[in-house]
Amino acid sequence: MTCYDRRDLGLLLLRLGTGGVLAAHGAQKLFGWFGGHGLEGTGQFMESVGYAPGKASATAAGLAEAGGGALLALGLATPAAGAAAAGAMAGAAAVHVPNGFFAQEGGYEHAASLGLAAAGLAVTGPGRLSLDHAMGHVFDRGWMVPVALGVAAAGTAVVVGARTRRVRRRTEGEQEALFEE
Repeated sequence: MTCYDRRDLGLLLLRLGTGGVLAAHGAQKLFGWFGGHGLEGTGQFMESVGYAPGKASATAAGLAEAGGGALLALGLATPAAGAAAAGAMAGAAAVHVPNGFFAQEGGYEHAASLGLAAAGLAVTGPGRLSLDHAMGHVFDRGWMVPVALGVAAAGTAVVVGARTRRVRRRTEGEQEALFEE
């Protein structure tokens, strides 16, 4: 008989909560569920905040959130799922940084919390109450953690860096236009 301990139950709760929230946010972007705007509306928003092309950015963010969240909740491919979700949340946090930390002011608090929880799960692992454990950790090997987090960090740095340059150019262009008037 297998006896699950507090750690396994705690990881299950953390996976279900974090994964469920991420999956719901991704479904808003991809399908317009739960009051979301779907790919068209989210794509327009992504363009407005500097992620281009907007629809492709919305698709990537939606897949990372929905897919990463669902996999985290199931405890399957935990390193890759956590890394993908953490990367998506880093991209979301970049949009909210100018508003400060707290979510009530439009800050990055929520995105940072979800991203850190997802990264923590990638590092810690899913626990014994997971599909990874049931499948013998085929998709949850020790070497996968730094690889998944490294790939996600590199990809996120490229995407957020490109966005930052776009936003900076747009802001400079708007300032120049004001001086010309």
